[in-house]
Amino acid sequence: MPAYHPESELLMDYASGALPEPVALLVASHVSLCRDCQAEVARLEALGGALFDGLEGEAMAPGAMDHALARLEVTDNLEAASATTSPPSRAGRLVPRPLRDYLGDDLEALSWKTRAGVSEAALLTSFPGFRTRLLRIKAGTTLPQHTHEGSEYTLLLAGGFTDASGHYLRGDVAVADPSVDHRPVADDGEDCLCLAVTDAPLRLTGPVGRYLNFLARL
Repeated sequence: MPAYHPESELLMDYASGALPEPVALLVASHVSLCRDCQAEVARLEALGGALFDGLEGEAMAPGAMDHALARLEVTDNLEAASATTSPPSRAGRLVPRPLRDYLGDDLEALSWKTRAGVSEAALLTSFPGFRTRLLRIKAGTTLPQHTHEGSEYTLLLAGGFTDASGHYLRGDVAVADPSVDHRPVADDGEDCLCLAVTDAPLRLTGPVGRYLNFLARL
């Protein structure tokens, strides 16, 4: 059972269909692995349905239909993935059903780019303002110290990592923002596989990071 979950506001926005698809996909993937969040989303959806039934003749909020359609698209992807008759490969079993339909069943078929012990494959590239990636981090790798200019959501799918805020394992969601300055370290023994969604660039910190940031501005 995951120990770290999306915040209540994020689950509420997910249940109401208000999240952009990259973040909704990450939350849906966590929810598929977490019974507690499944129950909470069901409660929020029931509450929202009851409130909607109580409204009489009120106009829909701007963009409400678009949010509903985006929500339906994520749900349809989940149902399509669950309807498959062939069992997934070992790699496929690491990937929750809402995410599996975006990736296929062969992780090695993705366009991986590797540097310094970290491989990444870009996903959902048609959503401006968001960077969505599947990350594979070699066991024992220490990532550069960094902070965030916006929000970063990371869902652990295999292995784990540790930073100043805790130890994250399969199903856990790590959330970082400009107040977080950390240096994640992947666990020994197993490569770390995770889904990461950011809405703004990262910024390297520490002596080496500040020097590299300076060079990048030249």
